[in-house]
Amino acid sequence: MEESYKLGLKGEEIAVDYLRKHGYQILEQRWKDHHLEIDIIAFDPSTTELVSIEVKTRSTNVWGSPENAVDYRKIRRSVYATDFYMKLNHITYPVRFDIFAIVIPPKGEVQLNHIKDAFYPPLG
Repeated sequence: MEESYKLGLKGEEIAVDYLRKHGYQILEQRWKDHHLEIDIIAFDPSTTELVSIEVKTRSTNVWGSPENAVDYRKIRRSVYATDFYMKLNHITYPVRFDIFAIVIPPKGEVQLNHIKDAFYPPLG
């Protein structure tokens, strides 16, 4: 298994643990339907929102923060996938898009940044 893939899986597990500790219900992890994918789908009972979460994990911040890797194209794909997931599962809750930016250095402490409402669906 490729190292970057392993790092990504570890980042997703860190995000899931964090979410559970903060009262979120994990509905899906690594959800896929053909070419559509969402890293984590959760329910936030404190706000009664469905939360679509993009997890970006890096081993260093040298090339910039992980959240900077979520570009316009990724946002559009995430919104489309979440819309499809909601229709497929007849979900009518409001939706929120979050990003987990995680840095797991070879030595040292894990850095975790949970960005709520990281982006909104683009118009048009």
